[in-house]
Amino acid sequence: MSCLEMNKTATKTKTLIDLPKKLPESLALTALVLASSKATISIPWRNWVIRGIFTWVMIFGFALMIYAGPLALMLVVLAVQVKCFAEIINIGYAVYKIHGLPWFRSLSWYFLITSNYFFYGESLVDYFGVVDNRTEFLRALVKYHRFISFSLYIGGFVWFVLSLVKRYYMKQFSLFAWTHVALLIVVTQSYLIIRNIFQGLIWFIVPVSMIVCNDVMAYMFGFFFGRTPLIKLSPKKTWEGFIGGGFATVVFGLMISYFLCQYPFFVCPIEFNEELGRMTLDCEPTPLYRPQEYSVPASLAPVVRMITGKNTVMIIPFLFHSLSMSVFSSVIGPFGGFFASGFKRAFKIKDFGDIIPGHGGIMDRFDCQYLMATFVNVYISSFIRMDSPQKLLQQIYSLKPELQLELFTALRDSLTARGILQLAAP
Repeated sequence: MSCLEMNKTATKTKTLIDLPKKLPESLALTALVLASSKATISIPWRNWVIRGIFTWVMIFGFALMIYAGPLALMLVVLAVQVKCFAEIINIGYAVYKIHGLPWFRSLSWYFLITSNYFFYGESLVDYFGVVDNRTEFLRALVKYHRFISFSLYIGGFVWFVLSLVKRYYMKQFSLFAWTHVALLIVVTQSYLIIRNIFQGLIWFIVPVSMIVCNDVMAYMFGFFFGRTPLIKLSPKKTWEGFIGGGFATVVFGLMISYFLCQYPFFVCPIEFNEELGRMTLDCEPTPLYRPQEYSVPASLAPVVRMITGKNTVMIIPFLFHSLSMSVFSSVIGPFGGFFASGFKRAFKIKDFGDIIPGHGGIMDRFDCQYLMATFVNVYISSFIRMDSPQKLLQQIYSLKPELQLELFTALRDSLTARGILQLAAP
């Protein structure tokens, strides 16, 4: 080996050793693992390997959280919400470059806490109102929840006005708006995710998995077959990736939905069991999650008759809803990512953060998830869910005693007249 070659090798080795010092801390371990192969693996393939490794890490982590149960999932959703909010606020702080701005960070976190108190309190009132009414203190919190929430917000509003400084007016109001947009995007959507979980884990697992599948498969198809640019906001996105990812998401969505429908743990709504004193996932699955017989169109009847021997097929109704969600996650879901790309380009940043090697920040992974959560919640409210018994009971308990008795008498008479309730002879 010549002296020149030895010098090049030494320089390359030193660069590889120093690389973790130049990268964010979360990338240091990955850089060390891949350093020995850096000279032989091209940059696109090296990025592909890094993304692949940490994609599987996140998938296994997601499976572990599901195994831990609904409470663990809710806590994780809250933690993700806080981290996403922090990433957005930090960008705003960096954009306006005022490090001595009075109370900006404190006010931002105060409004986050206030918003969470309102939204998560609403969930507790809806699903645990029966329990809350057992004690005078909790009953007062439930009854005056919205007034307390409004008072907390007004306190923050007054705090903001008192913190205004003449030379910072424009930037302070801009950051005030920035904080509220962040709350709208992050807190509201995480609240909707929690409400989806209460309807049954399947309404959380399936949509989240669809977005993950679409993201992964669009990247795979785009990496190997992508030739045609899709949108200028994301130059690396291609039509091949978009179409391939969409097709894979539909197939995957139907498969995972069919699998989850077999287990009550995934399909039962989360309810508080007063006898056990805890949340339960035990029920008799409704017809929505059990095979039902459907007639097929006349044009398909001969084919179906050849396969099944009759003109009907057995299909789990939830699969139709799964198909709707998979189409949304494939066609509309990516626009959450495009929106995030436009936001980052507007402020000339590559990622929201660097906590996940190869993926960026938490917000980079959850931009599409939040859009999907809103769709699922609207879909459930429009086509699936009726008011829960817990919510109706909570409304009844808030009535005066004489009105409760009047309602009881009217309900008893109605059930008796319809033959549902048989009254014992005196």
